[in-house]
Amino acid sequence: MAPIRLMRGFLTVGSWTLVSRVVGFARDVMMAAYLGAGPVAEAFLIAFSLPNMFRRFFAEGAFNMAFVPIFSKKLESGEDARGFAQDAFAGLSSVLVAFTLIGTLAMPGLVWLMASGFVGDARFDMAVLFGRISFSYILFISLVALLSGVLNAFGRFTEASFVPVLMNLMFIAAMWIAARAGWDMGLTLAWTVPLTGIAQLAFTWFAARRLGYSLRPGWPRMTPDLKRLLIIAGPAVLAGGVVQINLLVGRQVASFTEGAVAWLSYADRLYQLPLGVVGIAIGTVLLPALSRQLRAGDAEAGRESFSRGAEFALFLTVPAAVALVVIAEPLISVLYGRGAWTAGDTDATALALAAYGLGLPAFVLQKVLQPLFYAREDTRRPFFYAVVSMIVNAGFAVGMMPIMGFMAAALATSVSGWVMVAQLWFGARTMGAAARPDARFWRRLWRILAASAAMGAALWFLNGALAGMLAERHARFGALALMCGGGIAVYFGLGALIGAFRPGDLGRMLRRR
Repeated sequence: MAPIRLMRGFLTVGSWTLVSRVVGFARDVMMAAYLGAGPVAEAFLIAFSLPNMFRRFFAEGAFNMAFVPIFSKKLESGEDARGFAQDAFAGLSSVLVAFTLIGTLAMPGLVWLMASGFVGDARFDMAVLFGRISFSYILFISLVALLSGVLNAFGRFTEASFVPVLMNLMFIAAMWIAARAGWDMGLTLAWTVPLTGIAQLAFTWFAARRLGYSLRPGWPRMTPDLKRLLIIAGPAVLAGGVVQINLLVGRQVASFTEGAVAWLSYADRLYQLPLGVVGIAIGTVLLPALSRQLRAGDAEAGRESFSRGAEFALFLTVPAAVALVVIAEPLISVLYGRGAWTAGDTDATALALAAYGLGLPAFVLQKVLQPLFYAREDTRRPFFYAVVSMIVNAGFAVGMMPIMGFMAAALATSVSGWVMVAQLWFGARTMGAAARPDARFWRRLWRILAASAAMGAALWFLNGALAGMLAERHARFGALALMCGGGIAVYFGLGALIGAFRPGDLGRMLRRR
């Protein structure tokens, strides 16, 4: 097996994820213009969050964390990786078919668990209807996640990374057609969800087939490897459940304020842009790379991979977090402010975005630290850490709700994210030097922080200087571009000057890795 090119993998996944987030943002801008933060938007967002929540529970957040290390090590050692993948595919598809049927029938209860504040108004019935239409998406996208794990283990990151782009393009096309044909926008969005799942599954299945992995549904065989997979996945599934409880708490808190579910969702989409580009790229590439390096007994290569992953994460996410906090209001106003969107929606969503921005580095660092555990098939400790974070999240959100309203949900997410990072960081100390950043990481960390602080000051100044342009409808996009361009110039210019990075680093890493 050829080695995975770590930095090239980061850039490939990050680039495609950036395209996906930009297209996804365009999707949300269209939705905000057509529906604003009204009841149809809130009902659809709750319905769409249900299959996505369980998809993270079953696939990306749990099953794949156990599947990818075992599969990657089988590839490295020349064992029967194809047979193991087929058994896992058959087992996962069997469970998902049953779960999809149960979830569709139990939709009123699921909506109540997500948003009990909807009970008694039209949002509840709409969310139940939209949820029943869209819930089968969990079946398709979870199998897509497993097939993507196969592709990633081979270093084939492009195909798997294109899948979210395909989904967002289909949503945009559906809304465009619905607006011109006079279709009900809520029902159009709901029916588009399972159609995107079918398209995504077909795309990844044919990509895996070209590698010789024509995986098919079937009755699962309880082989020793599958039993081992289930044992390792068990704590990860429980940890995934803990994470989803955090989401449930946030949705519940928000559902008691009209419009808050939409405000949090739109803010979430914007902060997910840097989180997805960096966090998903690192998590996708780092786990199979570390798994194979551990299998080969190369601890030094593992430390290099971990250190460069952490450095890459903070280099991009610390300045992004500063920007989300400092210029949250102009970002929301310029990007969402049209159609049914109101000034009140802008103010509330900007507050939520700033709260999420405070936790952005923590969310990405989790993607760097978790592979240290999962690559060693240690899923127990991350589960216990997640339980502690869940308690912190729920206590903060519920306890602070009477004081700050829906904002408690957003801020609780960031607080619990940093608690999770602290636990993962100190827990990894038992893994020795291979799990500790190298000297280069520490030399550059303070420089990244200094350059980010200077960028924040520049953005604050530009926000005030360009206030007049930002208030003008036809000049606001230019003003936002000037503001962001100025901040970027300060960060990269000062960063290069003080050694936060070296201009030749990227080329050297690509050639070496």
